[in-house]
Amino acid sequence: MAKQSSVLAIDIGADSLKIAEFSFPQGGGIVLGNFAFKEFGGDLKEEELGEALKVALNQALTEIEFKTKSVHISISGQSAFIRFVKLPPIGDREDRVRQVVEYEAKQNVPFPIEQVVWDYQLIGNTEGESEIEVMFVVIKDTVIEDIVNIIESHGKEIAIIDVAPAACYNSARANEIGGNECVMLLNIGSKCSSLVFIDSGRFFVRTIPIAGHSITQQISKEFGIPFNDAEELKRKHGFVALGGAYEEPDSEVAATISKIVRNVMTRLHGEINRSINVYRSQQKGNKPSKLYLAGGSSVMAFTPRFFTEKLKIPAEYFNPFAVVHLSENINREGLAEVAHMFSEVIGLGLRRATSCPIEISLVPQKLRRLQEIKHKAPFFYMTAASLVLCLTLIFLAFIKQGQIDQKKAEMSNKVVADTDVLKNQIRQEKSRLDGIIAKYKAAKNVLDSRKRWPDLIQEIQLLIPDNMWLVSLKAKSSSEATSTTEETPKEKESSSSAAPSSIFGPRKKDTSVVAAASLGLSWIDFKGYFLNLDQPVPLEKVLRDNILKSPIFTGDDKDVKTVDFKTNPTKNSEDNITLFHFEAKLKIPINK
Repeated sequence: MAKQSSVLAIDIGADSLKIAEFSFPQGGGIVLGNFAFKEFGGDLKEEELGEALKVALNQALTEIEFKTKSVHISISGQSAFIRFVKLPPIGDREDRVRQVVEYEAKQNVPFPIEQVVWDYQLIGNTEGESEIEVMFVVIKDTVIEDIVNIIESHGKEIAIIDVAPAACYNSARANEIGGNECVMLLNIGSKCSSLVFIDSGRFFVRTIPIAGHSITQQISKEFGIPFNDAEELKRKHGFVALGGAYEEPDSEVAATISKIVRNVMTRLHGEINRSINVYRSQQKGNKPSKLYLAGGSSVMAFTPRFFTEKLKIPAEYFNPFAVVHLSENINREGLAEVAHMFSEVIGLGLRRATSCPIEISLVPQKLRRLQEIKHKAPFFYMTAASLVLCLTLIFLAFIKQGQIDQKKAEMSNKVVADTDVLKNQIRQEKSRLDGIIAKYKAAKNVLDSRKRWPDLIQEIQLLIPDNMWLVSLKAKSSSEATSTTEETPKEKESSSSAAPSSIFGPRKKDTSVVAAASLGLSWIDFKGYFLNLDQPVPLEKVLRDNILKSPIFTGDDKDVKTVDFKTNPTKNSEDNITLFHFEAKLKIPINK
């Protein structure tokens, strides 16, 4: 079940404090859960009212535990400045209406507008006219601030600040008073009386400075006694003396007091008549048909009879509790003693329960802003908490991401280290492979060289013409070849006839070719014999030509050298055998 809403209604009068705690069940209605009534006591001056209110409120809240925090307040009509003005039709724009009302307030309020708290209420159009009737209420800001400080010092939160006549009017309308006729509600308080006109939904009020305080002052003056003693006599013997011939009471004191009361009531009646005339002439209101009485000073005996006789209309007490349910544990006897003073309190409670005809709120703008901020504070705190939570989550996410990145970095470093190890191992293995490949190539070259020898021998054999045979065949390097180490007879002659050595010394041989050629076996040494027959072409020339044409030799004439050529090498001169010895350079050297 949802929690019931509640409100604490406080009516601050001139000499008393009325408190009521209302709750509002889900099914509807308004329930009075608890109440308190405290009098300030004595003839208080305006500057003493604040301290008296503080003491009375402390006592009330100490004796009874009011748990409700939200507070509705009503202030006596004596402290408020209430005016009714008529405005030309200015449309429905609220800002424009407020601007015009503010101008009227500045013209009618006897205080600077900056030093007051004010609000207004549109009453409606006067019948048959197009003018707008507006009520504005003004209270000095110092009065409001003092009350606010006292209430908030007890941990309460002020939601509405109303004036007593408006609260009383709302209470009467809730009890269906003045719906189809014009009636008056007279609240006779301590220092002032509020006369409220309820005319078919229309509202008009006048504050009359004649009330119970005036009676007590007259008694004090008549008997020459202090104010508090005079108040005690009024409550003990006070009643409204009947007009005409009637039997006076046996007590001379009571008879005197009753006459004083009648005199004050007569003055009050005169002000009521004047107010009726003003209402009917200026506000175009209807003639009142009934009078309802309320307030602490209205309970003196014969008061309804007095006003019935004077006004010629019925007068009775106003019962505002018809729309209120009482809780089971409430003190009904105690409530009955002060019920006539709770019309304003019930009107305040109705402001929470339903939409009321008059909804004045004199809460200062500064307090409203503070309350708005206070009401929004939980949302601010939730937003701040959410922001902190988000930042915390982001921070934790960054930390977590940092940890993940650190682990990834460590894993990457480990992978890099392992990769470096593998790279070194691969480099070492590659070096080993290069060495093996080098050995393989060397072995392959050797094998290839061995294979070349049969091919080489077979090719040379094909170069040898008939009647010629080889006795020696071997390979040499360039350094071992006769062409580079020894000189032929012609070369010796050319060298002997050459110019002498240079002045810089003997001419050096070019060893670069020798060094390059010495890397392999590039020369083939041929040695053999042939029969010296009468051939058309000498066999040695045939062999030389064959060597130059062979694909295995360079084919260059200078790369075929005659090392030795001897005829009749043996002692037998009759032998027709010739010795030949050639060297020829291979096109592709044979590796050693």
